[in-house]
Amino acid sequence: MSTSAQQPRVVIVTGASQGIGHAIAQTFLKNGDIVIGCAFSPLEKAPHAKTLLDHYPEHFCYYSVDITRTESISEFVAAVEQRFGRLDVLVSNAGKNVFKGIDCELEDWHHNLDLNLRSHWYMAKCCRGMLEKSRGVILVMTSNHAFSTMPGCAPYNITKRALLSLVQSLTIEWGPAIRSVGIAPGFIDTAGNQVWFDSQGDGEKARQETIAKHPVGRIGTSEEVGELCLFLSSPAAGFIAGTTIVMDGGRSALMQD
Repeated sequence: MSTSAQQPRVVIVTGASQGIGHAIAQTFLKNGDIVIGCAFSPLEKAPHAKTLLDHYPEHFCYYSVDITRTESISEFVAAVEQRFGRLDVLVSNAGKNVFKGIDCELEDWHHNLDLNLRSHWYMAKCCRGMLEKSRGVILVMTSNHAFSTMPGCAPYNITKRALLSLVQSLTIEWGPAIRSVGIAPGFIDTAGNQVWFDSQGDGEKARQETIAKHPVGRIGTSEEVGELCLFLSSPAAGFIAGTTIVMDGGRSALMQD
């Protein structure tokens, strides 16, 4: 599926050093787009990003950015504008599981808000000018935890729920110049989800029990998330805005007992 008709689009992918973000970056690169990836890790500690740089030296670049710091975000976006002069797609993906429970410490609460909510808002805010000029697209990565969750997954699920409203507000206040859509993956086969499986005691048993709760009979792949991002950023998805697409293998359709 090619969306680059005449010239490569310029795409920011946050959290591009591993997992879903890495797969999203690779999907856009295979499509012929220029991808600016960022993550907290410096390049020398981000082997997946380095591989993309080796394979796509003309189309991929990488920045180490602490997205919990607003000044780091603004400096990053300014560098992108100076280097490329335009931006067509923002995939605001970076985040992590802050599974501390509702009785979490204040420090955990603030870290979760900064990482999993404020960063998405501020990244979009900094990119707004460039995206308005290109009539671009913002894709915000939330989670199926935005709709229903499990014990011990707060405060993560709280911010993921808030991102649904962020997508709505971006759409109604910045449209039609900028189109915004949320994506809510369920269990995706990443290192982060494997950490959760392993935390349950018997990692393989936890994985198989989770798979059994999915009507499609498996968990998802990062590449599938990348393909959804590619579609949602394309003209073919031009009437999809202000909503969040759940991709969870049917798990949310199954009543649990």
